[in-house]
Amino acid sequence: MSEAHKRQTIILIALLILLLGVMALSMTTGDFKMSFTEFFRTLFGMGSQTEQMILYEFRMPRLLVTLLSGAALALSGALLQSITKNPLADPGIIGINAGSGFTMVLLIMFIPVDSSTFVYVLPLFSLLGGILTALLIFTLSYKHGEGINPVRMVLIGVGLAAALSGASIMMTTTFNKDQVEFVSTWFAGNIWGDTWPFVVLLGLIVIICLPAIFMRANVLNILNTHDHISRGVGIHVARENIVLVLLSVLLSSSAVAVSGGIGFIGLLGPHIAKSMVGPRHQLFMPLALLIGAILLALADTLGRMLLQPEGIPAGIIVSIIGAPYFLYLMGKKTQF
Repeated sequence: MSEAHKRQTIILIALLILLLGVMALSMTTGDFKMSFTEFFRTLFGMGSQTEQMILYEFRMPRLLVTLLSGAALALSGALLQSITKNPLADPGIIGINAGSGFTMVLLIMFIPVDSSTFVYVLPLFSLLGGILTALLIFTLSYKHGEGINPVRMVLIGVGLAAALSGASIMMTTTFNKDQVEFVSTWFAGNIWGDTWPFVVLLGLIVIICLPAIFMRANVLNILNTHDHISRGVGIHVARENIVLVLLSVLLSSSAVAVSGGIGFIGLLGPHIAKSMVGPRHQLFMPLALLIGAILLALADTLGRMLLQPEGIPAGIIVSIIGAPYFLYLMGKKTQF
């Protein structure tokens, strides 16, 4: 085993231990107090009926949705950064999440959605909005002979995100109180899809995408160099980029559909992982996946601890951490 793989294994074990600690903290935090001893006892079926109901019907699905969303967003950001060769790329920053939110507002505005089908319809509209927004951003930031300009893509994405968010807020003026409350908390990054159907749906999407992404790790390594090199070794650049963009948008759109408009996880996860093990996708993507899950789960837990019972949306906690880091990277990239 090489030194790089040994380092990856050690970091993976450390991250898994940290993940278990965050999970235990999340499970014991809330209005209903539960000690770590009571949590582990209930986890293995030895708790009271009330403790089992609190753990398995309320806290466990919320935690799993948060973990899956964080992992999906981090992996989506890693793909976008490699495809565009842009270290600033993130589905929230460049406007893909805003596009998903815009189509969701349209859905709520024009189509009456029954609560029993909402879990299935919402991710479909979220995915559609994400794909259309991504296509628009890539088209506007592409220049013949140069490809996609990283800084131009960020600026276009930020502008488009502001426009779509503004249009979404404007449309909410016709909504009733419950609809306005849902949309506002969604854009703030509040974890709302905290039931088992959402866990199953998001889990299936992540499970389907993971093999398709990790099978392309070598392709991603080459794509991250230069298009001439990629074509020289026989890679169909356009086709691979389309597939990878679709996988990235599928992950991010399905995640934000159930966890709200959360940004910066796709930026922080890959960058932290690369700083630990380097830029090879086989090494940093598994770490980025775990880091994204830990960051979002920790942000959600801290939000519930800092302000009870409503809680601070996880998206706001993540933004407090991610915004300064984004500005640092933006300044470094543009050499201000």
